[in-house]
Amino acid sequence: MQQVLLNMRTGGTELVEAPVPALREGHLLIRTRLSLISAGTERMLVDFGRASMLERARQQPDKVRQLIEKVRTDGALAAIDAVRNKLDQPLAMGYSNVGTVTEVGRGVTEFKIGDRVVSNGSHAGFVCVPKNLSARIPSGVDDESAAFTVLGAIGLQGLRLAQPTIGECVVVTGLGLIGLITVQLLRAHGCRVLGVDHDARRLQLAHDFGATVLSLSSGIDPVIAAMEFSRGRGVDAVLITASTSSSEPVSQAAKMCRKRGRIVLIGVTGLELSRQDFYEKEITFQVSCSYGAGRYDAAYEQHGRDYPIGFVRWTEQRNFEAVLDLIDAHSLNTKPLISHRFAIGQAGEAYSVLTGSDPSLGILLNYPVDGSSVTRASQTVDLRGVKATLTTAVVVGCIGAGNYGSRILIPSLAKAGAELHTVVTTNGLHAVHFGKKFGFRRASTNTDDVVGQTDINTVIIATRHDSHAYLAAEALRRGQNVFVEKPLALNHQDLSRVEAAYSFAHANGDAPILLVGFNRRFSPHVQRMREILHTTPGPKSVNLLMNAGALPVGHWTQDPHVGGGRVLGEACHLVDLARFLVGARITTASGVAMRNSAAPPQPIDTVHISLRFADGSIASIEYYANGHRSFPKERVEVFASGMVLQLDNFRILRVFGYPNSKVFRTWRQDKGHSNCVRDFLRAVASNGPSPIPADELFEVSRVVIDVAESLRGA
Repeated sequence: MQQVLLNMRTGGTELVEAPVPALREGHLLIRTRLSLISAGTERMLVDFGRASMLERARQQPDKVRQLIEKVRTDGALAAIDAVRNKLDQPLAMGYSNVGTVTEVGRGVTEFKIGDRVVSNGSHAGFVCVPKNLSARIPSGVDDESAAFTVLGAIGLQGLRLAQPTIGECVVVTGLGLIGLITVQLLRAHGCRVLGVDHDARRLQLAHDFGATVLSLSSGIDPVIAAMEFSRGRGVDAVLITASTSSSEPVSQAAKMCRKRGRIVLIGVTGLELSRQDFYEKEITFQVSCSYGAGRYDAAYEQHGRDYPIGFVRWTEQRNFEAVLDLIDAHSLNTKPLISHRFAIGQAGEAYSVLTGSDPSLGILLNYPVDGSSVTRASQTVDLRGVKATLTTAVVVGCIGAGNYGSRILIPSLAKAGAELHTVVTTNGLHAVHFGKKFGFRRASTNTDDVVGQTDINTVIIATRHDSHAYLAAEALRRGQNVFVEKPLALNHQDLSRVEAAYSFAHANGDAPILLVGFNRRFSPHVQRMREILHTTPGPKSVNLLMNAGALPVGHWTQDPHVGGGRVLGEACHLVDLARFLVGARITTASGVAMRNSAAPPQPIDTVHISLRFADGSIASIEYYANGHRSFPKERVEVFASGMVLQLDNFRILRVFGYPNSKVFRTWRQDKGHSNCVRDFLRAVASNGPSPIPADELFEVSRVVIDVAESLRGA
């Protein structure tokens, strides 16, 4: 299928051949018939991509402060890498899609195959969209009219926040697509409307829709015009649908309003507000959040948990339905908003129109509808064009290319000389982008293109945590070597499944190598610590601290069923590191978590873990989410036989009390990621042994699961 992407490094758009996305639970797989380019949002994204680094920094001062703090804690090179990686992430364009349902995911009962629907899907031949971000199109609404539904919901949500009543006078500032839709919604609501813009064609459309209009090019003061329009009383509300860096629209809106008037910002403006403008009139100012209630709530959007209608009448999906009903009743006319039509193959021309000087408004992209079904072949794209011959003994299939996979794992695989065969991601977007960048043969959205494939002997798993154990077990059972990013499993049942698969493969005559991405032990600093400690008799005391930083409660890693929580997802690194430095089996483990008795239940992400080892050593792990990011993230201290080893953030190692010891420092932070991958591939090429013995991997995994479960149950 074809899909439109934005290159955030250059601001250029490109049409790529991408695999059909994989169907997910609670989602719909939709064959696109039509999509609408959002003139405001998409032009803003393109302009941001084309801006200089200095201009981007000016637009995002908060990001600049975060970058400065990262330079201080992790070093300049690590900070530069983070920026480059962010700019290298491709962005799928579009969020106004019309299509036909071709498959429904598990748990979806509200839709069926063949339904014609609108969704916030991107500009792509197929989209996989959560059921709550989709709505069935009435038979009386054609595709082109329905394509404006999502934009219409943005305007409708702003109107709901303004709460206009029949007969009120309302100003709409900015008559782009959303502004012109908002004018019609207000007129259908029985309001008098003043539309403000500088574009003559848009002003004429607003007039045709029943608004009084004011051209900003006329020289007439908008505040004076609004006062006349409101019969000298001041307008009841102002809806700002403009896109500008200026704060002037908000300032003008405050001056236009009557006492206790309302201002709702639907678009984007500067927000340098004058207190005096708002104080005397007690004006209400509110920013509207996209399509309606449920936006950015993962429980609603991704997991399909609807809000009870008796408590939340207008959700995103119900706003979609309301817009469609208005179109069906001819109360909302979107036909005059269409300025251009292009086939998806002409997407480049469409974006040239969007960013050019010629007037444009609603730009529609049409897609071929051939009626073919989704097949495994359509979920795979050949990236090299010709079949390549194998050049190494290590042939890799990679499942997952998110932030960690694309920034750390895949570059390390390429650097180590592995044969990169197939990369799989859920939506195919990153699979194509990073597949091309690093030289994979194929991009896919089907894990079966990697797991069990006879021409792939090594599987890299970098997906969300809940799929690690299943994928690892399936690949091991088929005799494939497995590198799985931590954690190996989220519970003992899944861990037992992996152990059983590993034992089955070895009993069956295969000898696959299993490695979990416990990279800290491969850091050159840690390797030097282990060399010193190996010659030191007696038990050791190990202190490990991680200033992890806070994550939102709704972040996927906090979900016990998806991410497993932060003890399983990240503190596991410290358990393995302690195990490696001590070099003895863990005999007991316990943990305590910080809890706020006066607050609702919070994620378990500030904890203290105590370990005891078979040789008498002890370890104390402090994993804190309540610190500040300006403080270095990690510190390791080992006390043993009259000496102290101190590792500061994997950059500086100091040794006290050891003969001829010198400070060991590196130019950049090195947590051992590349060395971990390199040693794994060497083990695969030489048929073992694994860099970390399997029984040690299972031991650490069991300990971490025990601690996590005890903390949840406490």
